Amino acid sequence: MVFMADTIPLAPFGRRLIALVIDWLVAVAISMGFFNYNEWATLGMFALMNFLLIGTIGGTIGHFIVGIAVRRINGQLPGPRKALGRTVLLCLVIPAIFTVPDGRSYHDALMKTTITRVR
Repeated sequence: MVFMADTIPLAPFGRRLIALVIDWLVAVAISMGFFNYNEWATLGMFALMNFLLIGTIGGTIGHFIVGIAVRRINGQLPGPRKALGRTVLLCLVIPAIFTVPDGRSYHDALMKTTITRVR
């Protein structure tokens, strides 16, 4: 299936960045409260939140605050397998900072997902 940017409204970069910062700050707060601000605990909490929330409800805390969500390119929720692959690639950072021609990051393109604006 070919992704068509005009069929699913892509979330603006600014909203995606704000959502990422919010999610990271939540992970930092949990890490500070329970793990003495251990950097691996912070990354682990960030990954766990992404995997669980995207795999079940299609978005993280930050996504819902700024009005965006993760969907498969056919509009369905990502599910656990796509969420796991997407989370691993997101935590590797490099696939998340480069984009494909349609505007999605590589981690989304590889998992056939997109971050879409929902409000």
